[in-house]
Amino acid sequence: MTNNTNTNHVDSFEKRKKKEEMKKQLISFALMIGFTIIAFIAVAADVMEPMFVVPLILILAVVQVAFQFYYFMHMKDKDHEMPATLMYGGVWAAALTLAGLILIVWW
Repeated sequence: MTNNTNTNHVDSFEKRKKKEEMKKQLISFALMIGFTIIAFIAVAADVMEPMFVVPLILILAVVQVAFQFYYFMHMKDKDHEMPATLMYGGVWAAALTLAGLILIVWW
């Protein structure tokens, strides 16, 4: 009898955990759609100077990439340390490469 009760508690805990995870993913997805709409409006409305539109789009893109890594690629979960290290290392290498190229071009 206690084994069945423990199983029910574990099942209800897992259901709550999955429901909370789905809620976070839906909120993240809605935010990413909102960021995309903001980027389209910033370009299409032509009310901002291009000097401000480009950094805005880049910031929105970086935030979306962070959401993608954290929620949809499950980098927040346990046992994902090695893939996370490799992906973040790749992002760091790309950032250093871009910084070096920008330095070379502007120097």
